[in-house]
Amino acid sequence: MRTFARFMAASALAAIATSAQADDLTVWTISYSAESQVKALQTAADNFEKSHPGVNVEIVMRGVDEHKTALRVAAGSDKGPDVYMSWAGLGLGGEYVKAGLSKDITADYAKYGWNDRLTAPSLAFSKSYGSGQHGVPFRFSGEGVYYNKAMFEKAGITQEPKTYDELVAAAKKLKEAGIPAFTFGGSVNWHLMRLMDEILETTCGADVHDQLKSLKADWGKTECATKAFAEMQMWGQNYILSPFMGVDQKQSFTLFLAKRAAMMLEGDWLVSQIKEGGSVDDYDVFPFPNGTDRLYGFAEYFYVSSKTKKAELAAEFINSFTSTEFQTEIAGVFGALSVNKDVKLKADASAMHKEWTEIFANAKGTFVNGDQAFPLDVTTEYFRVINDVAAARIEPQAAAAAMQTFIGNRKK
Repeated sequence: MRTFARFMAASALAAIATSAQADDLTVWTISYSAESQVKALQTAADNFEKSHPGVNVEIVMRGVDEHKTALRVAAGSDKGPDVYMSWAGLGLGGEYVKAGLSKDITADYAKYGWNDRLTAPSLAFSKSYGSGQHGVPFRFSGEGVYYNKAMFEKAGITQEPKTYDELVAAAKKLKEAGIPAFTFGGSVNWHLMRLMDEILETTCGADVHDQLKSLKADWGKTECATKAFAEMQMWGQNYILSPFMGVDQKQSFTLFLAKRAAMMLEGDWLVSQIKEGGSVDDYDVFPFPNGTDRLYGFAEYFYVSSKTKKAELAAEFINSFTSTEFQTEIAGVFGALSVNKDVKLKADASAMHKEWTEIFANAKGTFVNGDQAFPLDVTTEYFRVINDVAAARIEPQAAAAAMQTFIGNRKK
């Protein structure tokens, strides 16, 4: 029988050292919050075992940071998983590709027809690592602003904000009604980063924002970058449920369900989590009004590990997971839209899932999270600067200058 393991605090070295049977297939992934997502992974493993008698699929789940640590250890070892989950882009998935942990699976793309099966936005990152194709998308998620309808009504907000100024005005009305506008988990740097990313898109526009994220523009000399940090400080000091630096993302979501704040900047996956923890009828969602109409979002990939001796079996598992049959079965679990072109929204989908379909359809392009756009070392500095700005430990101009100083020094 397959075993389904959850190692929240397991030693990465111990996990790698664990021996595997000849027909074991080990898949490393993060611990997903929604029960439906965990169930989907279990079902994928069960289905694969049924279609491959004698194969035992072990799903190893860890917290986000523990998962990243385990992958870094595996990259420097001669052992590791057969398949691992990571995000797409240079800053996260690219770290492990660069470290040699990911196998080039160009041949598998041709064999299984993944380039034709999967959506263009989700595939965009697979060829971004220098040569070949790495990883296969199983999820592409958009991120938007969820809000509690009753709290908006209490504050006298009658329409969803369509511009950034309207969003700020809504935050002011909420504050006057004694309601914090947003809840964020500041102890996980990437959560607060989402607001900064959207503000950069708003103040700089798409082209300059992309130049900043690709390290082609000077942060210290780009006026809109300083303005973005100033806006970030304004939100941190006035409109985010405080104290937020000691709160993580899960706790932030609990506070949102407990009506401690009116809004949360989250992905389309939150619909499933709200359904499990509350009533979806109490909430709605709108795209962050950044002025470019680009949708903020990211992809999650399954990568075939370079450490595996079962590369063919690993590719077969990924093929099964992204198949039309399985993606139809789990439609709506990992996000509003499937990465499989042939999978349609279920007829009984919730109103918010349908809202997300419209958000995707109306988007004029996408842009990714900073920690996926940046190389890892720049991401770490970006996190530090954002936290210092939000906590008013550094002034906006100094924050922009600090980013550029770090970027300039790493080139030497």
